[in-house]
Amino acid sequence: MADEELHKTPTDGQVDEHGAAEKSNDEPMKGTDPDKEPMDLAQAATYVENDEIPVGRIQEILNQTVDEKDMTPQMRRMMQRQRENTKRVEESIKGTKANPGWFVPVFCALMIIGLIWAVVFYLTNYTYPIPSIGSWNLLIAFGFMIAGFIMMVWWR
Repeated sequence: MADEELHKTPTDGQVDEHGAAEKSNDEPMKGTDPDKEPMDLAQAATYVENDEIPVGRIQEILNQTVDEKDMTPQMRRMMQRQRENTKRVEESIKGTKANPGWFVPVFCALMIIGLIWAVVFYLTNYTYPIPSIGSWNLLIAFGFMIAGFIMMVWWR
């Protein structure tokens, strides 16, 4: 409740510790067109306060670069590790092979057909789906299921 009152309190005419008057958060920022000019971090902070961050601007803010001379050595090492990690992930994604789109439906269908075959065999007192071969129907059911399972193991 206190937070709600804090956010509702207008800041018009208030002066900070340096004697500069603050702008109201309710007024739109004058002189800036969000589609034309790049946004700096101060403008982004204002958007955060008002919960109005344009989605298109988020990536722009994140991609802003800082001169390496302004960074501490720890920050430089961290940025270098991040670049190396990004490069390594991109290279590993390029080398990944994927199965064709029909692969998953086929192995699922094989396993379901095998299950249905075995259930039908048991529910019909060991006569159907193929009456003349008897208990070999179970072997056929397990064959379908094993083929589906082997395809599932090969799935990437």
